Formats: sequence, C-alpha cells, structure tokens
Amino acid sequence: MLLDHCQATPGRHRVLFLDAPQDLVMRFREAGIDCQSCHGLGALLRQVAAVRGERPLINTHNFKGMVFGWLAATLWRLPLVTTQHGFTPRSTKQRFYTWLSLQLCRTPTVATVVCVAESIARIHRQAGVPASKLQVIPNGLPDPVASVQSAPVGAGSSRDGNTAVQSQGSRQAPWLAGYVGRLSSEKGPDLFLDTLIPLCQRHPHLHAVMLGDGPERATLQGRIDAAGLSERITLPGFQRDMQAWMTRLDALVISSRTEGTPMILLEAMQDGVPVVAFGVGGIPDVIEHGRSGLLAAPLAVDELAAHLQALLDDPQQAEELVARARQTQRERYHLPTLAQRWALVYQGTAMEVVA
Repeated sequence: MLLDHCQATPGRHRVLFLDAPQDLVMRFREAGIDCQSCHGLGALLRQVAAVRGERPLINTHNFKGMVFGWLAATLWRLPLVTTQHGFTPRSTKQRFYTWLSLQLCRTPTVATVVCVAESIARIHRQAGVPASKLQVIPNGLPDPVASVQSAPVGAGSSRDGNTAVQSQGSRQAPWLAGYVGRLSSEKGPDLFLDTLIPLCQRHPHLHAVMLGDGPERATLQGRIDAAGLSERITLPGFQRDMQAWMTRLDALVISSRTEGTPMILLEAMQDGVPVVAFGVGGIPDVIEHGRSGLLAAPLAVDELAAHLQALLDDPQQAEELVARARQTQRERYHLPTLAQRWALVYQGTAMEVVA
C-alpha cells in the first residue's frame, strides 16, 4: 500500500522504516523510492535531522512510527500527518497503544489525521480529536498491469479454468474459498475454520486455503487435522504472488474481528473474486450487502456460512456481485484519484504550519 502511495502521489518521498527486513527495503529501492531502515529512535531522529532544513512533512503509519514521528516533528517543529489504519485493542498493551495514539492526535503537533475508513474517524471524534483535523481517505488500488477478464465464478465453475465436471461427469470441480491475512486473533482465522469446517463436511467439492502465517498456525492445523480435512483445507504460508492465487479463488472470506479498509478486499473486488465478510471496521463502508458482496454481522459465523452457501448454490449471484464490486472499486477506491486528494492534504498541512 505504501509503495503504491509513494509512486502515485506527487512529491519527493523518503521512507524511514523501523527495523524493516532487507528484502522490503530493496523492493522500495528497486521501485525508485528513497528509503532507509532505522534501528531505533536515535537512528530515525538522525535521519530526520539531516533533512530538517528542507522543512519536510512527516507522514506516519502504525503506532511505533507515529510515536517516533511525533517526537521528531515536535523536536524540530515539522508538519505532521498521521495515517490511521485501525486499532486492535484486544489486550492491555494494545488498549494502551490505542489510547496513546488517540491522545497524540489531540496534540498541536499532529496537524492532520487521515483515517482509511469513516468508522476509524468516528473513534477519533469520540476521543476528542477535533473534527477539523480529520479526513477520511480510503485505501485504493492502482490500475491493473494487465486487464484480464476472469472466468465466471461460483458453484461448479472453478476460476483456474477447470471444467465444471470431472471423470465422466460424476464429480464437481473443486470450489475454493480463501482466507488471506496474518494467522492471529484479530484477523479471525479461527472463525474462518468455524465457518468452513462444517461446510466442507457437507460439500465434498468445497476446498479452502488459508494464505498467511502467524502465531495461531499450529493450532489451526491441529483443528484441520482433527476434522479429517488436511487434504482440503491447506495452509501454504506467506505468499508473495497473490495474483496467482486470486485467479484460483471462487470466494474470499474475511473473518476479521477488527479491520480498517483491508487491501485484500479491494484486490478481490478488482480481480473479480466475490467477497463474503463480517461487517466490521471499514468493510461496510466499501461493500454494500447483496450488491457488491455479502456481509454478516460481526462474529456471526452461522450467517457467514449461510452467505458462502448462497454463493455455492447460485453462481449467477456471484457473477452479479463481481460486476458491481469491480465498478465500485474503480469509482471509489482508485488510487490515481485518491492520490490527488492526498496531494491536497500534504499541501494544505504544510501551508497551515507555515501560516
């Protein structure tokens, strides 16, 4: 998301990562973005100090980046924009991070708070952050490199080009539901299994894949093995080539407990994969239930399963959802258009600080 943002938004960008893996730094550099990995607060302050005479505008992401960026902006009186992607206050530490983040947004150092969803902006208003500081700019996607029309999706039709019938017409081709994200509690991988295990047990042609890695992997694999579904629900781990998987999915299931505006949601809409999701965070801002996707109440596993069953039963509905979702993504979550709004945020913030 950040790489796309830097490439689309006018201006000279420099990215300071906090202890980033080298392959991530190289990915930015190969794209022509000036970036450094800073090991600790002191290293970041030295990087900012070296360019503070140019009066750079700082745009922070995530909690640690916000704290360090806030200190640098306060120290040298630099304009500061913070991007809020959402909160996951499920532990005492995370609740403290959420509280501190909101308190910092109330300080004069933070000139502008950009929230990726209206639900996140509402949390800030309730915490006393002045409405004049807040803007909602959702995440967006660049134009696809190549426009490839997806095959029809739904029951009996696999998006990887398999025919709808196998071996003398006696067995349906696999229908693949996907989970994409970190295997950790806030993303709800356990809720994905609560949804998929009973469905897989009822539908022999239904398969599932969980793409990502994280602390719950072993527990999830244990549940799959205990259900006797290790051949049909797989955990391939972290993936770099999501496009290859998108062409295979018949549905994306977002079972998160908390969310901002997930990029994978927008990617599915662009790539023609129907979405079934809990209506949490910014997801209801993006998906209109029954029109561009199917939404269940937060944590309502039975409702999520019923929506997935509906796609299995009615391939025509899946095609209609895909068509409307593609139109929505193009009209409202198109990065070149959103980048123009970001440019105005940067310009306006810099002018306010100078004034």
